[in-house]
Amino acid sequence: MSNKSLNWKPKPFIFFIFFALFACIQCVALVAQYWSHQSSIHEAVDKVERRISLDSAFLDVGNSTLNTPVNQFAIIRYLEKLNKALKDGDYPVLVKSIQFVEDDKEDFTSFSSVINANFKNAEQTITVEIRAVGTLSALSFSWTALLSSLLLTPIFSVSNKVKKKPTSLEEVIPPSPKLVINLQEKTISNGIDDKVVILQNKPLCFYTALVKYCIEHPGVPLPPHKDVPSELLALANKSFGRLIELGHTKRKRPDFNANLDKTLSEIRAALDEVFSSFSEEKETYYPPRAQGEGSRSKQHSYAIPSIKQEDITIIGN
Repeated sequence: MSNKSLNWKPKPFIFFIFFALFACIQCVALVAQYWSHQSSIHEAVDKVERRISLDSAFLDVGNSTLNTPVNQFAIIRYLEKLNKALKDGDYPVLVKSIQFVEDDKEDFTSFSSVINANFKNAEQTITVEIRAVGTLSALSFSWTALLSSLLLTPIFSVSNKVKKKPTSLEEVIPPSPKLVINLQEKTISNGIDDKVVILQNKPLCFYTALVKYCIEHPGVPLPPHKDVPSELLALANKSFGRLIELGHTKRKRPDFNANLDKTLSEIRAALDEVFSSFSEEKETYYPPRAQGEGSRSKQHSYAIPSIKQEDITIIGN
């Protein structure tokens, strides 16, 4: 046997689960015992009252109208016989007295609850004092609760482990790449690895403007054979002005309409390098190339159709 198995100790939460289960099941058992005890007392009292009521015609309990006394000897003998029958039947009650004549030979110590009953016959009222077993005496330790807790603890422990099982590094969902345009450093990156590409002023400003324009105008085509829209030019000029503010250049603003193919080619080359490990994700940020008919095809558009605001981060904007 290994040292590991010899030194194994149950975790504290297993004990907690066991005691919690035992406490819950024991409480249920106590409640069940209480109601069962009350029910058995009620049933026993009904039977005792019915028995005494039937026997009252033959009991010499005296007569207040005729002014005859109670036959104490007869009442005591009746009480002894009645209480013996109740004990033999394992009833939770005994009769303490009838017409104030008490059974002085019986031990009523454990019968602490007092129940008074009155019976009226044709001649007079008969007073009876019945004693019932105390509630605390009826409550007991439940072995069923203990055994049930022992059986259920492994089940709850396994369930608890499954719910609280820490996620391993292999199970962590890898973060998705995200376009990061850094105007302060004049770079673009994917936000995950260390692949960073420095762009020249013109392609950096144009791409920053292109991304913003496509987010603000989703679905609007940008055919390369037409001039760059005025809104896109305004965004590009604004980005260039930001580069001037950051101290990257003092040159005058470039013509963003000129050499558009070259500008887009430089942007695509930078994206190819930055997203070399994320080919599927790259399509979100990639200005589409012309297919088959050349870059000046009337059907072609370099707009980025699926990009959204949450897909990008612009630093130094």
